[in-house]
Amino acid sequence: MRPVAALLLSLALPLVLVAGCAGEPSGSASPGTSTSAAPRTDQPEGSSSILPTPRKPLQDRVIVLDPGHQLGNRNFPGEIARRVPAGGMRKPCNTVGTETEAGYAEATFTWQVATLVRHRLERLGARVVLTRTANSEDRWGPCVDVRGRKGNRSGADLKLSIHADGSYAAGARGFHVIRPPDRAPWTDDIAAPSKRFALRTRAALRQAGFPYATYIAGGDGLDVRRDLGTLNLSDIPTVMVELGNMRSDADAQVMSRASGRARYARALVAGIVATLKP
Repeated sequence: MRPVAALLLSLALPLVLVAGCAGEPSGSASPGTSTSAAPRTDQPEGSSSILPTPRKPLQDRVIVLDPGHQLGNRNFPGEIARRVPAGGMRKPCNTVGTETEAGYAEATFTWQVATLVRHRLERLGARVVLTRTANSEDRWGPCVDVRGRKGNRSGADLKLSIHADGSYAAGARGFHVIRPPDRAPWTDDIAAPSKRFALRTRAALRQAGFPYATYIAGGDGLDVRRDLGTLNLSDIPTVMVELGNMRSDADAQVMSRASGRARYARALVAGIVATLKP
């Protein structure tokens, strides 16, 4: 490069650099961008705008659900005939249960209702413990002593044992709720809260449109029994519900339908919520 040309180029470079670095005037916006300032908030420095999650009605509650029987009990006669402690007496481990005239098994009905109840309770914040975790022809039990003690060591709040009856008495239909008596040394500590639980459950089932049993419990839907291991061995407030008579055509129609089982589940959850309400 010639000396003159080099000199001219060296003089031009600073001018080019100055022109290239010149940006928009302070406060101006590039095309397509907003010039509005960030919105002001009245939040104190360091505070959060996220509201706390509302507490659910059954938050921190533990509920034990006992779906009666097991579908495979009929396949294990020796196992379920074995006698176990039942609270001052010994009784068979379990039984087959009943069924509708069409062959819809009590074990399946109680499992399906318990599953619906579980889902509803969990949505309300409860933790649910089941006495059995499947409904299978290949399984049997658990025995009534295991069911009765379930939840005793977990700090559970309530235990609900779900059943259906199988009476052949003429016109027998309807539900009844069974509670334990004040019977030392077995159920004297849970008799009073279990009675409250039974009354709330009975009221919820009645309000849902289910009739009291016509053939047992004096016609008022409430019974007291001292011979049930599931109740006798519990250290937490407990009731057993016989939701209807599966040998009744009227009750069997309700039990066999998904809509009917959903009605039962809603009522049982309402009874639990009412019992645990402060």
